[in-house]
Amino acid sequence: MKLEEAKKRVLELHDEINEHNHRYYVLDDPAISDAEYDRLMRELMALEEKFPELKTPDSPTQRVGGEPLPFFEKVEHTTPMLSLGNAFDEQDLRDFDERVRKAAGRENVRYVCELKIDGLAVSVQYEDGRFVLGSTRGDGITGEDITQNLKTIRSLPLRINEPLSIEVRGEAYMPRRAFERLNRERAENGEPLFANPRNAAAGSLRQLDPKLAARRTLDLFVYEIGQLEGHTVQTHTEGLQFLEALGFKVNPARQTVESVEEMLAFIDKWGKNRPDLPYEIDGIVIKVDDLALRKQMGTTAKSPRWAIAYKFPAEEAVTRLLDITLNVGRTGVVTPTAVLEPVSLAGTTVQRASLHNEDLIREKDIRIHDYVVVKKAGDIIPEVVGVLTEKRTGEEKAFSMPERCPECDSGLVRLEGEVALRCINPKCPAQTREGIIHFVSRGAMNIEGLGEKVVTQLFNHGLVRSVADLYYLKKEDLLQLERMGEKSVQNLLDAIEESKKNSLERLLFGLGIRFVGAKGAKILAQHFKHMDALMEAGVEDLLALDEIGPKMADSVVTYMEKPEVRETISRLKEAGVNMEYKGPGADGEKAVSASPLAGKTVVITGTLQRMSRKEATELLESLGANVTGSVSKKTDLLVAGEKAGSKLDKAKKLDVTIWDEETLLSHLPEEVRV
Repeated sequence: MKLEEAKKRVLELHDEINEHNHRYYVLDDPAISDAEYDRLMRELMALEEKFPELKTPDSPTQRVGGEPLPFFEKVEHTTPMLSLGNAFDEQDLRDFDERVRKAAGRENVRYVCELKIDGLAVSVQYEDGRFVLGSTRGDGITGEDITQNLKTIRSLPLRINEPLSIEVRGEAYMPRRAFERLNRERAENGEPLFANPRNAAAGSLRQLDPKLAARRTLDLFVYEIGQLEGHTVQTHTEGLQFLEALGFKVNPARQTVESVEEMLAFIDKWGKNRPDLPYEIDGIVIKVDDLALRKQMGTTAKSPRWAIAYKFPAEEAVTRLLDITLNVGRTGVVTPTAVLEPVSLAGTTVQRASLHNEDLIREKDIRIHDYVVVKKAGDIIPEVVGVLTEKRTGEEKAFSMPERCPECDSGLVRLEGEVALRCINPKCPAQTREGIIHFVSRGAMNIEGLGEKVVTQLFNHGLVRSVADLYYLKKEDLLQLERMGEKSVQNLLDAIEESKKNSLERLLFGLGIRFVGAKGAKILAQHFKHMDALMEAGVEDLLALDEIGPKMADSVVTYMEKPEVRETISRLKEAGVNMEYKGPGADGEKAVSASPLAGKTVVITGTLQRMSRKEATELLESLGANVTGSVSKKTDLLVAGEKAGSKLDKAKKLDVTIWDEETLLSHLPEEVRV
């Protein structure tokens, strides 16, 4: 067979095999036998072996291939992958419906109810109809590139039915049968079992070797269009139908409704049918159907205003409450925690559970030594929900909250509108310690080597009493501490020094301002650019930002007005901690404006010698570059380290500018070179 004949036959086989994959894995309606399917695959593999130039990334033979990855590359999402707000009862749904109708200014609002698959949220991107990138949700802004692992999911098309550029969101999950088989195999091999299908799916998609991921038999439902070029849809329903026409697997168990009563009927139906499904669900997602209304309603820093997730009641278990301990958090809230006899719940062993506050303990009449009912709120956090009073023997002890803080002995107060008792002593050691632990955490200043135990050790020895003290630690003092040798001390000091370079949003998040999470901190940093500007901002300045609400605005202004906060920030400045935003779009007198990388879309591939991939990404972003995880027509520059693979090949085909590490360094301003 000549090349042209082979090329024609390969394309025919692509179409034929893809059609059979769609019928088998999406429609559950196979048209040929397994033997016939295998014959087609063998024919395609033989042609690709004879004519290697005909082997393409979207070939059905490329579902599983490639060498194990050394690590997962970071991917910035085209639009944020936000989490959903939760509803737990009928009133929550009525409140949501009222907010939507008020925003719409009309009574006739249509919603779409869908099953909430218990899996891992993913983003899949196609260019000219071909699958080019798949990523995890991550923190909603940045995820991890799991393209090779997603290719192993047979229901995910490697080529869609139209040559479109589109980004689609979905839920990767492990069917119940596959989960049971996997745990049987792990038990036979003496390996620890997965707690639930969600954990198994997440663990499978984060396998560095795609061949291991392929053995896990995952599946995927898509549920949303993220971005779409060259086509317009007016409603969510239309969008789902369009995705089905493109060849995606969309869950058919969905319904349009126009009232809370219809929502509740859908919830009741699938709550009862839940055990019969071949996959796990943990609730129902309710979304506004009209995309124009969605745009009008917008989002908060964490979730869309136009959707909500109704969570099913969680699994429950009975155990004995052995004791009640108290914990003082970084905001001063004193939280009682139940110490339990170990009990298995939703696949995990539970020994502690939240009691929330004193009112709940009194309302439920919870006593030490009671037999109690425990569940996982949202299937995640254990909590005590009830008492088996009929099992009481008379030995049970009533519990009451203390009047004074268990850490600093200050009087506890209950602020207006709150049910929690709170220690308002700003010098309470527990609050300070917890605040420092948060400050050094991975999502904040990310100081390696400063975990909870080390922070507690530093605190107990009087070496730190505020976050600013971390930047004034001395080597000779650290060497006096237990298990702190010369090398570990130097590593710790180096990590603290390195953290001074962090962009402003990390510092803001680390300070632990009430209601300001990682997303909110980034919004504030991007807008105000410098800590000084934020410190002088008023509530109206903050409310002018679309995603900042009254609670966050009041909290930020109140926080910044405190004398002790201003003193801490002043000490951080004196220690050399960066106070500027250094991410994409940063400006000012820094190297950004002069950098040839400002406004450029850059991809990093391969192994760099002078810096880590994370360091290179942060450096490029500080110079105004937009670092992405995949090469496309929009890519301006590829930075290629050692062992660069398919991204380098694609960059060459697209005529993208390619630099090695030394070339990159030579183009950087002298003051920011590594």
